[in-house]
Amino acid sequence: MHENQEVIEECQRIINEWLKDVGLELKPSKTKIIHTFDGFDFLGFNIRQYKVGKYQSKQGFKTIIKPSEKSVKEYYERLRAEIDKHKAAPQAALIKRLKPIVRGWCNYYRSVCSKETYSKMDYLLWNKLQRWGYRRHPNKSKTWVNNKYWGTKVEKPKKPWEAPKVDNWVFMTDEENYLPKHAKTEIIRHTKVKDTRSPFDGNLVYWNTRMQKHPETTTQKGRLLKRQKGICNHCGLTFRPGDFLEVHHIIPRALGGNNLDKNLEVIHLHCHDEKHRTKIPSNSEESSIDSSELDENPF
Repeated sequence: MHENQEVIEECQRIINEWLKDVGLELKPSKTKIIHTFDGFDFLGFNIRQYKVGKYQSKQGFKTIIKPSEKSVKEYYERLRAEIDKHKAAPQAALIKRLKPIVRGWCNYYRSVCSKETYSKMDYLLWNKLQRWGYRRHPNKSKTWVNNKYWGTKVEKPKKPWEAPKVDNWVFMTDEENYLPKHAKTEIIRHTKVKDTRSPFDGNLVYWNTRMQKHPETTTQKGRLLKRQKGICNHCGLTFRPGDFLEVHHIIPRALGGNNLDKNLEVIHLHCHDEKHRTKIPSNSEESSIDSSELDENPF
């Protein structure tokens, strides 16, 4: 970035000359010089600076990152295609197919300014699903269709003193099987690493805290990391940024284990593979398993 375009063009020329020595070049279709006020798209995000009043920013502008129009359009087309494929499928099958798509897309954009986009996608998806319901029951009224496929979901409060929240117009079959709304995704801003910190500075408390609050870390995994103080229960080593982590069932699900925190632990990916190197025992062998060996069996 530079305030003078001529400097940017000179930098591009120098880079091209340097790449020629190794037989490479900047691809013209993927290389362009653009003003920050016009913005640009990168990895599905739109990065752009907007002019604001002097009381909002001393610099006179604010940088806003949000989902790009192209990524939003492609995402909606994917949802539309899935709904069209399931015209005759039961509601439960459609929810099962759409739920991971919605959650994955929302989690990808949850660290930027996505609230308006989330609300827009909820509206578009609601309209599409309504047409899906009306098509299945052409002889029924719209009220009947809405009552059949949409319901009210009561959300449990995050804190004991908070009142339960009621969410209307939820595409659902029951309390456990429902399609999550985009706008319900919590925005978690990315926290920049302090300029005085390094993964090799030995400050394990700082880096473990960052890992627990990372946007891609689930709430449950964050609790487990805090309980384990950022240490792998299998090898005893401290988790580092960039490590591949997995949640392991202490008592395998095949033997009646559940997904509660007390039956889970976070370990390295290679430690998980080592724990699961044995095969699942047959029914005749389950009775002979010692309780001390449950942790070594796969789920």
